[in-house]
Parts: sequence; C-alpha cells; structure tokens
Amino acid sequence: MKFIDEATIQVHAGKGGDGSASFRREKYIPKGGPDGGDGGRGGSIWAVADRNINTLVDYRYARIHRAKNGEPGRGSDCNGKGADDIILRVPVGTLITDQETGAVVADLTHHEEKALLARGGQGGLGNLHFKSSTNRTPRQFTRGEPGESRELHLELKVLADVGLLGYPNAGKSTFIRAVSAARPKVADYPFTTLHPNLGVVRVDDARSFVIADIPGLIEGAAEGAGLGHQFLRHLARTHLLLHIVDSAPLDDSVNLLGQAHALVEELRKYDENLFRKPRWIVLNKADMLDPDSRAAVRRQFQADLGPDARIFEISALTGEGCREVCYAIMEAIESLRRPEPEPEAPENPA
Repeated sequence: MKFIDEATIQVHAGKGGDGSASFRREKYIPKGGPDGGDGGRGGSIWAVADRNINTLVDYRYARIHRAKNGEPGRGSDCNGKGADDIILRVPVGTLITDQETGAVVADLTHHEEKALLARGGQGGLGNLHFKSSTNRTPRQFTRGEPGESRELHLELKVLADVGLLGYPNAGKSTFIRAVSAARPKVADYPFTTLHPNLGVVRVDDARSFVIADIPGLIEGAAEGAGLGHQFLRHLARTHLLLHIVDSAPLDDSVNLLGQAHALVEELRKYDENLFRKPRWIVLNKADMLDPDSRAAVRRQFQADLGPDARIFEISALTGEGCREVCYAIMEAIESLRRPEPEPEAPENPA
C-alpha cells in the first residue's frame, strides 16, 4: 500500500428536511386541525481514529464526502426520517485543520477517538407546533437548516516515543531492525527508506516503547534537497531524538561534526520545537573502527557537545551496544511519562 501522509478533502453535511403544513382530513371530522410533522435531521460527518489504518491513501483519491439530506415532514403528524451520518476512519495521529482558516478541528491521538467535522442541519418544524387558542389553522412551517460545508487538510503525524535522525546510509533502518520486529528495506545506496517505519522495542515483558525511522535528512533539505522536510512532521510527537552518525564513512575526508551540525540546523529551519527536543548521539558502525579511532571520534563529539551530552557507541549490524541504548531510552521515557507529584497542602495552624 502506498504511504500517504497528507490529503485535502471536502465535507458537506446534509440539509435538514422541511417541516410540513398539513391539516387532518377524515370523514366525520371536518375541522381536524394541523397535523404537519417535522423534517428529519441532515447527516453529519465524523472522523474516527483507527489503529488498523496507517495511511491516508483513501482520502488522496476520494476527496468529496457528502452526507444525505433529511426527509421532509408529512401529514398525520409524521416526522421525516433523519439521514445517516458518515464515518471517516483515519489513522491514529491524524491532525485535521480547516483549510481556509488554519484552525485545528481535531487531533486524533487515541484509538476510536471521534471528532465532528461537519454538522448536519436541523429539520424544520411542522405547522403542528404553531397551533394556539388564537391560531387554530396555522399555515406556518419552517425550512430545514443547511448542513455545514468545509474544506479540511488531513496530516498524519505518527505516534512514536523515539525518532531516528541521520544522513542517508547512517544505519537508521539497520538499527530499528536490530532492536525491534520492524523490517524496513536496507540496501547499499542512499535514500533506501522512502517512508516512515515504526517498530516496537520491548526491553522486557512489561516495558516497551515505539521508535520511528524516517528517510535520511541532508544539508539543504529546507530548499528541497534529497526528500526535503516532508517527513520531519512524524517526529513532532516524539519525546526523544536519536541522531545516528556513521562513524566510519567510506570517504575519510568527511567531517562528522560538520555533518551533525548541518543536520541540526535543518531541524531548526523546520521547527523550533523539534530542534529543542532532547537529542542523543549514537555513533554507529563501531565494529569497523579500531579502539583508538573509536575513542577519537567519541572525544571529538564529547568535546563539541559538552560533558553532559549522551553519546553511545554501537554496531547496528552486529548488535553491539544496542541493548544498552534501549535500556537508557526506556529509563528516559519512563521518567518523562511519570506524573509529577502534587504539592502537599500546607497544614492549618493550630
């Protein structure tokens, strides 16, 4: 299935049915009075988050969603039938905004969470509602209200605890394969990963976290180089970013620190909030370096980022160091998930 994480749709709720102006006409009852029924409600349009869906591809091609109108009221005090609502099932993590105003309509982050996109019109009132002691034969009735119509932008932001950053071929997909059951494509050419991949990392039977792998980011992505910034939105909900660095590049002239700073600058250009998220450095392909070279690369990053920076050395291919990284991530995420203790109320003086 093709991965689509953006779509623009139109939603048109149904119009309410008109009320009826009718009078009772039966044998031996010459003046039966008004008996016009109300119109039915127009159909509304709802969005529901579904964890079994992982793409917006259905809405890339089905752009217009229109609910039916309510039926008009009839005589003999018969109300019109209300129209059925339309349910649009979207992936968990879908952000829905109004295309015209940019206002957020819904942010669906939980399975079966429901949001109203367009409300159907109320049905009109029949003349039965207008009878009184002074108006025995009312001919008034009201029309049904029109339903809401909107143009909406759907944007999928995957839900993950940890996001992977790095240049193409740094080993992000190999890392997620090593620590989870996810099986993204791995090959010896740039931009093998073309869409986000999610993997569940279980550190033991009761503790786990979700990790997201996105296509590689390169310098100049803000200007459209490589795959650009189009997938960085999927890191917006993460708690922690892992910056995967190829510590053994094929070209000895590559400036690892320069590449790292360039990637961080692309984060700043895209979103200041994403730039401020905690970032850990993971020096990958350690198995290809001798101990002295590994120590030199680590000292280089530690001196640049400061003594408090979290830096790990791993080999995603052999699994070296991956377990330690996962346990450290789990501890960090649990500390973020843990609610802060409420301040104790001061004791009343005696």
